[in-house]
Amino acid sequence: MSGNRAQARSRRHFRVRKSVHGTAIRPRLAVFRSNKHIYAQVIDDDQGRTLAAASSKESAVKATNLDVDAASAVGKLVGARAKDAGVSQVVFDRGGFQYHGRVKALAEGARESGLEF
Repeated sequence: MSGNRAQARSRRHFRVRKSVHGTAIRPRLAVFRSNKHIYAQVIDDDQGRTLAAASSKESAVKATNLDVDAASAVGKLVGARAKDAGVSQVVFDRGGFQYHGRVKALAEGARESGLEF
């Protein structure tokens, strides 16, 4: 892949998004990982609405170490909020990031809270 890392991730993300689409019945769990924080949203792409969201910036997750444990807590939080919004099944959108480390921890945390994907 030529170009910088951000362009490479963007290309990977578009490649994944060609086949991953969230509906009202099965919305998309989108993940964004910055160098410091991790963010997750449950999105209905048909209506363009965010049904639930969580991030490591929130006081409910705030930790001194923003690592795999914090990502897992974000996953549990977004899973609980999705359940409150009436969502039980989602499609996982890793956002062009490798399914490893913090992204994997977030996914496993969401599964622990009852989301199916």
